[in-house]
Amino acid sequence: MTGLKKELGLLSVFSIAAGAMISSGLFILPGLAYYKSGPAVILAYLLAGILVLPSMFSKAELATAMPKSGGDYFFVNRSMGGGFGTIAGISAWFSLAFKSAFALVGIGAFASIIYPEITIFQIKLIAVVFCVFFTIINLRSTKHAGYIQVIMVMGLLALLLYYVVKGIPHVDNRHFDDFMKGDLKTIFMTSGLIFVSYGGLTKIASVAEEIKNPSRNIPLGMISAFTIVTIAYVVVVFVTVGILGDKLLSPAPRLYSLTPISDGAAVFAGKPGMYLLSIAALLAFFSTANAGIMASSRNPMAMSQDNLLPSFFGKVSKKQKTPVNAILFTSGFMILVIFLPLETLVKMASTMKILLFIFINISVIIMRESGIQNYRPKFKSPLYPWLQVIAVVAYIFLIIEMGAMPLILTAVFIICGLSWYWFYGRIRSNKESALFQIVKRIKAKDLVTTSLETELKEIIRERDNITKDRFDELIENAVVLDIDKSVSKEEFFHTIADKVCVNININCEYFYNKLLEREAESSTVLTDSLAIPHIIIEGEKKFNILLARCREGIYFNDEAQKVNTVFVITGTRDERNFHLQALAAIAQIVQNSNFEKKWLKAKNIEALRDIVLLGDRRRKI
Repeated sequence: MTGLKKELGLLSVFSIAAGAMISSGLFILPGLAYYKSGPAVILAYLLAGILVLPSMFSKAELATAMPKSGGDYFFVNRSMGGGFGTIAGISAWFSLAFKSAFALVGIGAFASIIYPEITIFQIKLIAVVFCVFFTIINLRSTKHAGYIQVIMVMGLLALLLYYVVKGIPHVDNRHFDDFMKGDLKTIFMTSGLIFVSYGGLTKIASVAEEIKNPSRNIPLGMISAFTIVTIAYVVVVFVTVGILGDKLLSPAPRLYSLTPISDGAAVFAGKPGMYLLSIAALLAFFSTANAGIMASSRNPMAMSQDNLLPSFFGKVSKKQKTPVNAILFTSGFMILVIFLPLETLVKMASTMKILLFIFINISVIIMRESGIQNYRPKFKSPLYPWLQVIAVVAYIFLIIEMGAMPLILTAVFIICGLSWYWFYGRIRSNKESALFQIVKRIKAKDLVTTSLETELKEIIRERDNITKDRFDELIENAVVLDIDKSVSKEEFFHTIADKVCVNININCEYFYNKLLEREAESSTVLTDSLAIPHIIIEGEKKFNILLARCREGIYFNDEAQKVNTVFVITGTRDERNFHLQALAAIAQIVQNSNFEKKWLKAKNIEALRDIVLLGDRRRKI
């Protein structure tokens, strides 16, 4: 257990996702992107958004199945194994840190509006100061960071709406005459460059463990943030290009404007408008930096808990319930990154994010195809698996089109990540992966219970706020039979008599006869495939439940010749009330439309037990 609090609601989820997107990608990058592709930069932003869509769906699915801190790292580690998990963890950590550092530099860049003579070094120093400020906020609590995020994002969206409404009448259509200055390759290259603009959308998965009702709030928050921010990107960039045109460019050595939105506002609203949109830019940078520190610090913490990083990174403050060392180390790394050149920051952040998205889409395919029963996402990606396959191919193409540097960086990160895992993590971590399960399934049909199944079961309990009751405790200790041949009712009763009588200390012949008597009174077969034999026995304070599956079927009578699922309930008269509660619990579980399918496909007796333990029902604590 990490000890992290669930303090983030839907509005916080939306604000973290939206705020992490709307920052330097909108308030600084349009100038650089226009320099690369001209007015077609609008298409580049739209294309980048479309390319992010499959990863958003994939990550929403994974996050609702495994709402754990670490996000990308946790998903890839549990699906593809420790080696790829290490690469994903480091890539997620670095990409979020780079993007947040980019936003912090943006804060300093906007100081040039007030003080035009400011130097690059002074801009970087301002970025460092704000990095320290947001580090302190995140050290205090996730809840405080979430509240601040909501305020900043709401203010930012209001100012962007003002910019669009006031700016559209001033758009000059002549600025779109030479729309395609380059070819499609240029558009793809520019999309790869600004891909980082959308990368923040999925940051929310990194703090999934701290979200209330993650099954609902994660997909809803991500999809709403993506929709609103994509519209904002395209419309705001359209207005900016329409107002400024080639004024987005500037003489050497800079070549392009670092404050494009503020420059656009200055045209139709003068200095007040410029200052107002500069405030919007600062809110965007603040929100991204804040969300970035919050999300990126959870990656080293999660890796530490899996022994892929030293335990130092996994320390959680007892008082504030925040990962102190992971936050401090991440902030220190961001301060170093701040002093890198701007275009290097952008390319490195985009490359790492694209690499992560490749892993995320592959992870969904592996988890679905692994046959792991306890992989139970509340949200499922549409158009599976074609959406994921197309996304992986598109992302590989995108990295190639970005040039040699991203390819080199990708190779370096993969080599470094695998080397760290081989010499450090492999020795200390023993987490199983879904990919490993696929390999085992190919080798042997009958799999024993895996640690991954058990871990996913506990994650589901935490996700759905399942508190164990007496019924759960009985099922956890119940005898589970998996009969591989067709048997008669009498043969079945003899088999279970030997199992139950030992547990509750009664005579086997007595037990067997009670079952036959109960069946003679009225059949306990409820459907063609389900029977619930239940009897009252002599004595006090005795109660037992036995589960059984018979794939070939149990012959109960002429109307029920192939019963596959049997729950046998035995109790004394003083347990009558709980007897009825157990019957009600079983009735609720088997009513699920997928119950019979899951029951027949379950790999082993522990998988059968998990189907009952994780079944939907009302609990009495």
